[in-house]
Amino acid sequence: MIDLPVQNIKGENIGEISLRDDIFNTKINKYLVHQVVKHYLANKRRGTASTKNRSEVRGGGVKPWKQKGTGRARAGTNRSPIWVGGGIVFGPAPRDYSFSLSKKMKVVALNSVLSDKVKNKEFIIIDKLFLEENKTKRMVEILKNLQASKKPLIIIEKEDNGIAQAVRNIKGAKVLPVSKINTYDLINQGKIIITKDALQRIEGVLI
Repeated sequence: MIDLPVQNIKGENIGEISLRDDIFNTKINKYLVHQVVKHYLANKRRGTASTKNRSEVRGGGVKPWKQKGTGRARAGTNRSPIWVGGGIVFGPAPRDYSFSLSKKMKVVALNSVLSDKVKNKEFIIIDKLFLEENKTKRMVEILKNLQASKKPLIIIEKEDNGIAQAVRNIKGAKVLPVSKINTYDLINQGKIIITKDALQRIEGVLI
């Protein structure tokens, strides 16, 4: 097992905690991490881009001029793609970009990223996170004490509107409950700050 220090919000070490090897000391599977990130981003795509083909644009229905004798090129409809205001050829149509991945693949990817954060000393454990007032200034002080001011990801046990309110105006910072952690955010953010309660809940889920 890996032993990491537990800090308080002043940045002082107040103890140690042992992390499970099967979650925080696993082999990094870059392929699965890539697949899960791609899955996350694909599922967020709306896929609503759309154009009209020649059967959908307004107009047409009558041959613009007779076939012969005008000196002009033959034309059967003003909805032709070569006409201004005509249909679009092979344009985008609404589609679903999402695809499925197994739960086991997602768990392995999460374990890989968590292990990488621990190995790179970007994993900070605090005993608890409590704010007397939901002030951004106070949260900035805490992040400075923990030496995690650049794009930190704060993981708490459950939703807390007070902490979310204090974090939302800090550039690059993000707060997530355990139920919403994902591989993409773990990679995209800097250091991870996690409470002991959230850590215990993660260890109970990622098995």
